[in-house]
Amino acid sequence: MEEIKETQKLVANDRCDVCGAQAYIRVELEGGDLLFCNHHGNANKSKLEPLVINWYDQSEELTKR
Repeated sequence: MEEIKETQKLVANDRCDVCGAQAYIRVELEGGDLLFCNHHGNANKSKLEPLVINWYDQSEELTKR
């Protein structure tokens, strides 16, 4: 799994597919992308690792507020 930051920057309108909170993580899979808040991205990371093409993590934005 490749971790990339600052690619396809997520904005406030991008929402977590699990809970609807602001998304900070985009997971690129062969069949499409998933968006996650920091909590759900970290909670599902180990399950998704075998399937991930790219993992875009912008959770550092949380500490800038």
